[in-house]
Amino acid sequence: MVAREAAIIANKNPIKLNMFDLKGLNKAIQQIAEEKKIDPEKVVEAVEESIATAYKREYDKKGEIIKAKADLKTGELKFWQVKTVVDDTTVDVENVVSEEDSEMPEELDDQIGDKLPRYNPAKHILLAEAVVIQPGIKLGEELITHLEPREDFGRIAAQSAKQVIIQKIREAERASILQEFSDKVDEIVSGIVQRYDRGNVYIDLGRAIGVMYRENCIPGERYNAGDRLRFYVAAVDTEGRGAGVLLSRAHPKFVSKLFALEVPEIADGIVEIKAIAREPGSRTKFAVSSSDQNIDPIGACVGQRGTRVMAVGNELGQEKLDIIEWSEDPAVFISNSLSPAEVDSVEILPRHEAKAYVNENQLSLAIGRGGQNVRLAAKITGWKIDVRSASKPEDVQEGGVADNEPEASPEKASV
Repeated sequence: MVAREAAIIANKNPIKLNMFDLKGLNKAIQQIAEEKKIDPEKVVEAVEESIATAYKREYDKKGEIIKAKADLKTGELKFWQVKTVVDDTTVDVENVVSEEDSEMPEELDDQIGDKLPRYNPAKHILLAEAVVIQPGIKLGEELITHLEPREDFGRIAAQSAKQVIIQKIREAERASILQEFSDKVDEIVSGIVQRYDRGNVYIDLGRAIGVMYRENCIPGERYNAGDRLRFYVAAVDTEGRGAGVLLSRAHPKFVSKLFALEVPEIADGIVEIKAIAREPGSRTKFAVSSSDQNIDPIGACVGQRGTRVMAVGNELGQEKLDIIEWSEDPAVFISNSLSPAEVDSVEILPRHEAKAYVNENQLSLAIGRGGQNVRLAAKITGWKIDVRSASKPEDVQEGGVADNEPEASPEKASV
């Protein structure tokens, strides 16, 4: 796609810059900028850099820093060469870069030179010579020398110009996409499943392709090409070659963000999700509080006839949702966290440990299948919880002890 658009600007045939259809060029630039959602100035910069590249290629200016400026209104083209003013304190004047090495990157110059980069006549000019050309110029400044305007560029130079345009437009588009999705990190986006490959799901987000790795998928959930789903934007990969948007449906915040979309009181900050613990695809437990005494935080999340909680549940499939009320009192909070079991009493122990006593008929509910309920309770409260029978307080129950491994702290889980 970019190559097609670049061909509008840099024709494959030998070109004459003074024969450019400037009105058409302006139109092409605006079209590309609009389609790629990038600043038109970035496209103009790509065109100018490509012209400078063509100039270097065609007129044997290898290694030199050539700049070009195109006035799209008048059609005038200007070229100039840039050299940095140096002396023997900033470059190694005894170890001069040869013509063959004139395009060597400066970091390699540093490796070859003893302590200073080698003097490169294509990029550097000594201070003594520079002041003759431009009196008053100082060390480290750039000396600009205007070059003879050129019009004719051959096929090879035109191809080089085209490649520069393609590269620069891709870089500008990638930067634009990164900026757009960087602003959406920690938010919910909608996308269409593109393909499923080796456990990873690739999502069409419109301008970018997001990836949801195996560990960020909900266990047991099927992903078919063409399905439209919601995703939590966990991060944006700025190091990879593409604009990598890392998505998740297994993250605890995916649930809290879904509730923020369905519950206006959460979006308005009246109801707050204080902590959340999740075992994706199976069960989520989260604690809520209200800053308004007239608003029941649990009722707000459930909604009239359960419409709000059902809307979130439909997005998560078979995953169960436990909504509990948060409390600053550890004993009360631990008691609430073991819902739907009814807790008789909670004994607070040293080292952030607690024992919860329940009636015999509530043991299975408090512990949960495979210890899941007490495990989630320990994660959401941050306390090590030991569930015991009120009638047999000395007996340790199988699966009734869970360590305090919080999955999301109150600050991190806040919406």
